[in-house]
Amino acid sequence: MASGHANFVHLRVHSAFSLLEGAMQPDEIAKLCKANRMPAVAVTDTNNLFGLYDITDALVKAGVQPIVGCQLVLQSESADPRRSGTAQAGPSGTIALLVQSEAGYANLMKLASKAHLDVKPGDTPHVTWSMLEQYNQDLILLSGGPKGLLNKLVVAGQTDAARDLVQRFVRVFGDRFYIELQRHGMADEIAAEPHLAALAYEHKVPLVASNEPFFAKPDMFPAHDALLCIAAGSFVLEDNRRRETAEHYFKSADEMAELFADVPEAIENTIEIAKRCAFIPKKRSPILPQYVATSGLSPEEELRAQAEAGLKARLAATDKLYVPEKDYWDRLNYELDVIIRMKFPGYFLIVSDFMKWTRAQGIPVGVRGSGASSVVAWGLQITALDPLRFGLVFERFLNPERISMPDFDIDFCQDRRGEVIRYVQDKYGHDRVAQIITFGTLQARAAIRDVGRVLQMPQGQVDRIAKMIKVQPGQSITLRQAIEQEPRLQEMENQEDSVARLFEIAGRLEGLYRHASTHAAGVVIGDRPLDEIVPLYRDPSSDMPVTQFD
Repeated sequence: MASGHANFVHLRVHSAFSLLEGAMQPDEIAKLCKANRMPAVAVTDTNNLFGLYDITDALVKAGVQPIVGCQLVLQSESADPRRSGTAQAGPSGTIALLVQSEAGYANLMKLASKAHLDVKPGDTPHVTWSMLEQYNQDLILLSGGPKGLLNKLVVAGQTDAARDLVQRFVRVFGDRFYIELQRHGMADEIAAEPHLAALAYEHKVPLVASNEPFFAKPDMFPAHDALLCIAAGSFVLEDNRRRETAEHYFKSADEMAELFADVPEAIENTIEIAKRCAFIPKKRSPILPQYVATSGLSPEEELRAQAEAGLKARLAATDKLYVPEKDYWDRLNYELDVIIRMKFPGYFLIVSDFMKWTRAQGIPVGVRGSGASSVVAWGLQITALDPLRFGLVFERFLNPERISMPDFDIDFCQDRRGEVIRYVQDKYGHDRVAQIITFGTLQARAAIRDVGRVLQMPQGQVDRIAKMIKVQPGQSITLRQAIEQEPRLQEMENQEDSVARLFEIAGRLEGLYRHASTHAAGVVIGDRPLDEIVPLYRDPSSDMPVTQFD
């Protein structure tokens, strides 16, 4: 690392993409790293890579090396005493995986996808030993802190099981395995540490110091505590619920060095790990799916054959031509040359195929936008409008001098849209088709309602406050703007401590991600299994995979 940098980097940061758990946006993490002179940082969001590109972009702009990572749950097996040798679900705990290279990233995408897609419905997302054994190349493993399986075993006094686990981690990951020490002052951390240190020295496994920041500064702790309550449906005053500590903030390198002054090698190993990780995800050009024609023709030949046959049928069915027939054929040949030169035959054939199927099933469908200007699209039965009759210009849709993806805006009947998606899945492969994720945020009014509930304020009072936040259709308003526009809210804030506390906490949580769901519009079709290109997620309300990137 270049001189002038801090001698510690965080390896276990949670961003706002750890939904209802992390309270730092990517830009905030980048600023904290820069202010603390940290040369690198690993963000290990819980069970997902949702924020990968947002986080990477923010860090690279700030001159900080991003380390791609993820916190996953490892579900171990235990023998079933009733049936010799049968593996049953055993204890589980967190692990953190950090990417060293392109190959490591490919493996992490597989694991992050399988954690959601290869588990029974309703089960917590997790990976298994067999998955780790298959997809571990170029991944660094951290033991997972107090919620990790190793910590849980040593705290429970299961020394032999803990020793077996360390040996198994070493067998699978070799020198890419580190035993994590965390010091947030929690009882389980304190109880586990001497045993973890003994196991590390016994098996020659390096120790690494990690903090697990969920928020930027200690004064964010009360708001973060409320956030955890929103996630769990619990109340702040409840005893038996998940709690973190005020120490789970983004500590400086000096604070960490002081905290681990007795094990300096654990601090040094954070820099060692950062040096071992040299991967930054790059944005890709669109990858078009392959269309395999049943005729045995190439996509280019198939497109020409279908477009010519389609135009012939359109012209035969037309009572009156508004331009000479030769103009249609000239335009068709010009468009085909452009489409083939720009390598989009497969795109047109795929859209044509599902549009023909949709209409054959009697499903209402319509196309909007510049796609209506294409004679090829008309011939392929994508559109139903004669573009030459209305003098529509093809270059508005596809222009070889301004390389961009063709875009058919298609509206399907909402009630039967799922049938079309299932047809596409069956045709191109269930592992190659997915919908697209979208994230809901805590807006001002929702934040007031959520925070009011976890603070156990009277529902009528919270409801009254929420209704005073005036939101115009299609616009968003911050809580502070809403208070400035409404004198009654200002008065309540000044006169009632409980309302002032509500506004303070809700204001700090505003804008954080609340949930992930499926976008209403997008479907992705890949030329290979999608988990080789993007990590996948399962929307609990749907049985179809969605991409982890929005």
